[in-house]
Amino acid sequence: MTYRSSRWIPRILLSLGLAFASTTPTLAADIDYGKVGEPVKLVIGYQPYYTQSWSGVVMRDKKFYEKYLPKGSTVDFAIGLQGAIIVNAMLAGKQHIGYVGDMPGIVATTKQDVADIRIVATLGMGTDQCNIFLARPDAPQFASQKDAIKWLDGKQVAVPKGSCSDRFAQEIFKAEKVQPAAYLNQNLEVITSGFRAKKIDAAVVWEPMASRLVQEGLAKRIVSGEVIKERDGGFLTMRADLIKQRPDIVKAWLNAELDAQLFLADPKNAAEVARMAAKQTTGLTEKMMWASLYGQNPATVGGAPTRLHMPYIINDDAMNLINKASKFLFSIKSINVESLRPDAVMPDLAKAVLNERGLQSPIGQVTALAESEFKGK
Repeated sequence: MTYRSSRWIPRILLSLGLAFASTTPTLAADIDYGKVGEPVKLVIGYQPYYTQSWSGVVMRDKKFYEKYLPKGSTVDFAIGLQGAIIVNAMLAGKQHIGYVGDMPGIVATTKQDVADIRIVATLGMGTDQCNIFLARPDAPQFASQKDAIKWLDGKQVAVPKGSCSDRFAQEIFKAEKVQPAAYLNQNLEVITSGFRAKKIDAAVVWEPMASRLVQEGLAKRIVSGEVIKERDGGFLTMRADLIKQRPDIVKAWLNAELDAQLFLADPKNAAEVARMAAKQTTGLTEKMMWASLYGQNPATVGGAPTRLHMPYIINDDAMNLINKASKFLFSIKSINVESLRPDAVMPDLAKAVLNERGLQSPIGQVTALAESEFKGK
């Protein structure tokens, strides 16, 4: 079916035309997406290895976009093992829409001398999706997260530097006056090897890697963002030339994204989502995938009652996260501005879709389920 918009497109075309005329230079890298109403060819970068962006996993499997895109359109999905890969592909014009974490999403918007990328919607927010401290299995059994944090003092701690996990770890160390003996810059593969070889005491990672390491017996959870209510988040990004030329495609994709998030939030779909995610990755089981998004963890190790908050729009909480993360990225010299340009974030696009659908933010949430609820493999 083809999605036929009514009054939405002219209004958005007018507002976007005015905005882009005044703020967006014509870049050599601009892509021709055709005229409004014509079929379009899209390449979507997404991260099945990052649980908070799993609406992309749902979208690939369920193909909700077929209901809304012009007839004859084609959509290809490209897996990014990390957000930076997707950002680089979008900057190069090889991908047009990206499902990324907060940090790569922010970085992408600061590269407008290469290509103009905007943040247009929130994929989800939580406190224990990217903000997860793991410890070696033989670490003490802590009575509380605060006790676990104190234990980190003088220990060997690893984290992928510049990531959301890095931001959280540094926030914890500062808040609790903890000083590790070493704070190592390691990727997920090296962290896994470090736990296996007992070369590190703790690490900060994101889902589903946290659930994988726990279920493989290589680590155990000790702390999450719940301890200081530190949020993490994922965002939907789009190239500005796509937004400028094809507001009909922007609206179509945002409608499909809304459908995907509603599907993700329904606990009846938990097993199916876990199967989708396992099928689109390697080395991860359905149980690991289910645990990473739907599974319940004890409160003493940072288990959050709500695994994923789903505002869909870029609300105040999402904007506060973007602003805070931008300052962190500036402090570590990952970006050259302390705050993003005003048009880097475009909240009105998702708001318009939500209003037209008669829905309100938040559109749902993923509530933690007891392990006995898992019915998969």
